[in-house]
Amino acid sequence: MPEVQVNNTSTAPSREDAGKASSGSSASDPGPAKKKTSKRKLSMYILLFLAAAGTGLYFCLHPGSSAGAAAHAEAENTLALDTFVVNLNGAGQRAYLRIGITLGMAHGQPRKKDDVPIAPLRDAIVSVLSSAQAEQLLAADGKQKLKADLLKALQERAPDFGIENVYFTEFLVQM
Repeated sequence: MPEVQVNNTSTAPSREDAGKASSGSSASDPGPAKKKTSKRKLSMYILLFLAAAGTGLYFCLHPGSSAGAAAHAEAENTLALDTFVVNLNGAGQRAYLRIGITLGMAHGQPRKKDDVPIAPLRDAIVSVLSSAQAEQLLAADGKQKLKADLLKALQERAPDFGIENVYFTEFLVQM
């Protein structure tokens, strides 16, 4: 009788081979799916680097960007006052001014509210506002003159307070 060799290897794939075949990759070949994700990650890293480098270059080359920081610092050094309602000086007619004012200061507000000279500041503002005429305030240059007059009066009344600017937050003239 001739001798028959039995080979224990079968033609059916094992469980490990079936898992590899279904994923479409083998141990030596990472496959197209992994290549695409690695290329995608690399391109994302390159884009992020270029965006960060461009942003840094923009802020280094444009000196105007520091103006935004200065404006932000200025906004922190303000003192908002209560709204004022005053009678305006006029020829034979009644006119009122309702105005909101915020003061721009050279340094921050004092820690204690008692250190802020609110009464002298409000008195100076009311005296300047009540001397204004309605017709003048309706013109753009009239508002600028009023700001200049207010700033001068406030700096004279409270020189140690460091008032540098006057901002109108509300402005209504009623005739």
